[in-house]
Amino acid sequence: MSLRARLYGYWMKKRPKSMSSAKVIAVVFALIVLLGTCLLALPAAARDGVSCGFRPALFTATSATCVTGLVLYDTWSQWSGFGQTVILCLIQIGGLGFMSAATLLVFVLRRRIGLKQRLVMAQALSLNEIDGVVRLQRTVLFGSFTVEAIGALVLTLHFWPSYGFWRALRWGVFHSVSAFCNAGFDIFGVLEPGGSLLPFQSDPVVLLTLGALVVVGGLGFLVWEEIAEKRRLRRFSVYTRLVLLTTGILLLLGWALTCLLEWNNPETLGGMDVGDKLLNGLFQSITLRTAGFAAIDQARLTQAGKAVSVFFMLIGGSSGSTAGGLKTVTFMVLVLFIMARARGKSSVCVFRRTIPQAQVLDAMTIAFIMIFLAMVGGAFISATSPVPFTDALYEAVSALGTVGLTAGATGSLSVPAQILIIFYMYFGRVGVLTISLGFLTGDRAEERFRYAETSLLIG
Repeated sequence: MSLRARLYGYWMKKRPKSMSSAKVIAVVFALIVLLGTCLLALPAAARDGVSCGFRPALFTATSATCVTGLVLYDTWSQWSGFGQTVILCLIQIGGLGFMSAATLLVFVLRRRIGLKQRLVMAQALSLNEIDGVVRLQRTVLFGSFTVEAIGALVLTLHFWPSYGFWRALRWGVFHSVSAFCNAGFDIFGVLEPGGSLLPFQSDPVVLLTLGALVVVGGLGFLVWEEIAEKRRLRRFSVYTRLVLLTTGILLLLGWALTCLLEWNNPETLGGMDVGDKLLNGLFQSITLRTAGFAAIDQARLTQAGKAVSVFFMLIGGSSGSTAGGLKTVTFMVLVLFIMARARGKSSVCVFRRTIPQAQVLDAMTIAFIMIFLAMVGGAFISATSPVPFTDALYEAVSALGTVGLTAGATGSLSVPAQILIIFYMYFGRVGVLTISLGFLTGDRAEERFRYAETSLLIG
C-alpha cells in the first residue's frame, strides 16, 4: 500500500465524524490566517528581503483576513509587491467569506453544490435557511466585483494625472477592494508612512468614493438582493427597512457629533475650511462603521470624540456584510426594547411587526459579550502596555469590531497585548458570527422544571 493510500486511510478513520457549519467557518478562517502568515513570513514578502518573523506576519494576516486594518508596520513601507498582493487576497477572501471564493470556483467548474455546502454558504451569509442561497451567492459575487471594479475605475482615473497610470491602477484596485471589504488597509505610505488618508483630507473624490464603497459593503448581501429585486421601499422586508433606517440615522448622528466635538480642535478639524470640515466629519462617521481608514489623526481626537468613536465602532455595520461589530439591527433592537420598557410595554414592535422576545434576549446577550470583552481588553492592554486606558479601550474596540482605527497605540503594544488583539480580531470576524448563528439555528435548552418566582429590587 502506498504512503498516500495509508495517509488517506488514517484520515478517514481519525477525521471528525461531524462538524457543524459554524465550526467549519471558524476552522477554515483559521487555516486561511495560517496560510497568509506563512506567506507573509517569507523574505520575498518584505520590501527589504528580510523576513519580518512569525508574530508580525500572524498579526498582519489576521488583520487582513478579518478585514480589520490594524497593522504593526506601514503596509507600503514593510511589504513588497508580493506581500501586498497576499494581503489584498486575504482581504478579498475575508471580506466576502471563504465560501464565496469556493463557490466562485464551483461556478467556474460547473459543479453541483450539495446540501452541506449550501448549509455552510447560508451560515457564512448569516442566513437561517438555505432557500435561494445559491442565487444569493451569485448576486454577492457579481455585485461585489462590479462595485469594486467601478470604485477602482474612478480612483484610477482620478490618480492617473498626478501619479502615472501604473501607480494609479495599483492604488485604485487595492483601495477599492480594501474599502468595499471594510478592511482599512492602504498603500499610501509612499506619500506619508502610516498616514492613511491624511494626504487626501481635501480630496472629495477620494474620500467620497471610498466612503460610498464602505457604506455599500456594510449594508449586507441580503439587503442588496432585496434592493435589486423589489426596488421599492414599501415592498422591502422589515429587516431591510430597519437596516437602511438605522444606517442612515447612525451616519447622520456620527457626522453631527464628530463635527460638533472636533469643529474647533486644531489637531483634527479646527484648521480646515468649512467645506473640508464637513467632508472629513462625514468620512469619519463612515469609517467608524468598521472601515478603518483615517482622514484625521485619531490620536488627536478630543476625549469626547474618542468616546463617540468607540460607541460607533462597537455598533459596526449590518449582518451578512463585509463589516463587523455588534451590527446595526442588533443595536436597533436594543434601542426599541429600551423604548418599549420605558413606556411600560412588554413587546417590542417596529413597522407594525412584533419582534420575538427570544431575539430581543439574543441581542442583549451579544451586546453584553461585546461590551464585556471591550472593557476587559482595554484594561488588559492598559495594564500590559504603556498606553492610557482611553487609547487602550479604543484599540480593543477597534479590534473586536474589526474596525482598524487606532489612536496610536498599536506600535506600543506589548507581546501579550498583541496576542490579545489577534484573538479579538479573529473573534470579531468569526466569533460574533458563530454566536449569532448559534442563536439562529441552535435548539433552545429544554426547561424540565421551573423554580418558584421571587421578587428583586431592580433599578
